[in-house]
Amino acid sequence: MEILHVSAECYPVAKAGGLGDVVGALPKYLQDAGHSAKVVMPMYRTKFLAANEWDVVHKGATNLGDYFFEYTIIKEKTNKLGFDLYLVDINGLLDREKIYGYDDDTQRFTAFQITVVDWLSAWQHRPDVVHVHDYHAGLIPFMMQYCYRYKHLASIPTVITIHNAQYQGWMTWEQSVFLPPYDDWKRGLLEWGSSINPLASGIKCAAKVTTVSNSYLEELKFMSNGLEALFEYEKGKSVGILNGIDAEVWNPATDKYIQHDFSIETVEEGKAKNKAQLCETFGLDPNKPLFVFIGRLVGEKAADLLPAVVGDSFYYIGRRMNFLILGSGEPEVEGQLNAMNALSQGDYSSYIGYNEALSHLMYAGADFLLMPSRVEPCGLNQMYAMRYGTVPLVRNTGGLRDTVKDISADGGYGLVFNNAATGDVCNAVWRAVELYNNKKQFHAARERMMKLDFSWESSVQKYIDLYKSLQ
Repeated sequence: MEILHVSAECYPVAKAGGLGDVVGALPKYLQDAGHSAKVVMPMYRTKFLAANEWDVVHKGATNLGDYFFEYTIIKEKTNKLGFDLYLVDINGLLDREKIYGYDDDTQRFTAFQITVVDWLSAWQHRPDVVHVHDYHAGLIPFMMQYCYRYKHLASIPTVITIHNAQYQGWMTWEQSVFLPPYDDWKRGLLEWGSSINPLASGIKCAAKVTTVSNSYLEELKFMSNGLEALFEYEKGKSVGILNGIDAEVWNPATDKYIQHDFSIETVEEGKAKNKAQLCETFGLDPNKPLFVFIGRLVGEKAADLLPAVVGDSFYYIGRRMNFLILGSGEPEVEGQLNAMNALSQGDYSSYIGYNEALSHLMYAGADFLLMPSRVEPCGLNQMYAMRYGTVPLVRNTGGLRDTVKDISADGGYGLVFNNAATGDVCNAVWRAVELYNNKKQFHAARERMMKLDFSWESSVQKYIDLYKSLQ
């Protein structure tokens, strides 16, 4: 089969979160399974763009309402990522350094989607499936079926994967003029809550809906930022498929970002060396257990709890542990975490920003990973951590529930708590310190984690079966 993935992110081209990781890995494993996988995304002005060679494969022109524009599709020459990668260039809209965060994001991503469908319309053949990801591509199933100039694409089945339903791309009805002319009788397929909702439209119009874990699919029926009734209504065509991780990129034995490689046989020595490097860099005590947080400093991740968690842990448990925070997000949280550096007694540090190399070193050197998320559709960080022998402390939600088994259970290896609350997280920290001091149990948990298989192979087969069901 030939599958075209449409996404706003794809690692290592441009990534803001788990969406980029998934779109960078799933097509590669589909390709390995004998299928033809392609990815098309915006042509942001990134280091990847400048560092690689490209062919121009198509030029065209279309419009965003009364704004007519020319576009160019380029293709990476060497198949560097293991699949065909295409970038959409629209001068003045997509030629930005950042992925998101501009006042005209609605226009940017609507123009991107129209361009993808316009380009697809010019193909001499048809892909077997068009697989769109999140709201940035959510209007494509509607346009392929109900926009007059593209209705000849209606026979191509579409799949939408929801990586995070909190973001839906809401548009006013005044902005409906951005869309190519469509059958007005079908406007209800665009609408949710009296506005145009690209994510809701994708759910209504796609042949199949997938979420990135089974538990998240169930949670969406009662916690999806206003779409609860829609997920209940469309449950018959919805399926949860747990994300995998790229076992080649995330492999402590071959990781290009760390100096001290290790395997399950050498995990104790290898992690000790990486921990020593981390602690030296950030002025921490290598003899204490090291807790890390890696991710966006936003409410979904419960990052606002981190200052209180660190402070209360020191106060109630004693300064028996280190904390190291890596991330960026809400300015208030960033400021609080930075201010705490001055109060460190060699047991706390923060790095505000995004640093891929540092994240790998932290997975390799940390003893524990904090994930107190309020919302976690799948979560990849806990899988990365376990691959590197780092025990996850996670809230019992979404994909965290599906991947982490509490140490108290038979064969358990992680620490699970129920509420995104300071007390619950601090209690998990206390349990972790006790586990760290029980070397036999701690080492056994590490070994069990590192033997788990979170690679893409089984998940890819589920996607293949889903695609075949549409043929």
